[in-house]
Amino acid sequence: MRLRLGRSLLAGPHTTTELADIWEMSTPEVSRHLAVLRDAGLVRVERRGRYVTYRLDVPAVARLGADALEAMLR
Repeated sequence: MRLRLGRSLLAGPHTTTELADIWEMSTPEVSRHLAVLRDAGLVRVERRGRYVTYRLDVPAVARLGADALEAMLR
């Protein structure tokens, strides 16, 4: 699931609600996965007013290696 979320974030920033709608998941479930990705340093968080958007940190993913980045791009 985190790989799927990462692919969505690779396309551009999304809110938790947008990701929940895309993947037909509950918002709390998406939030838990995003927290793991954030804690691992793979996702950047940006607050825009009352919205929080998440963006994949491509350089951080690339540092994991070519295989990780390739998996995101598939």
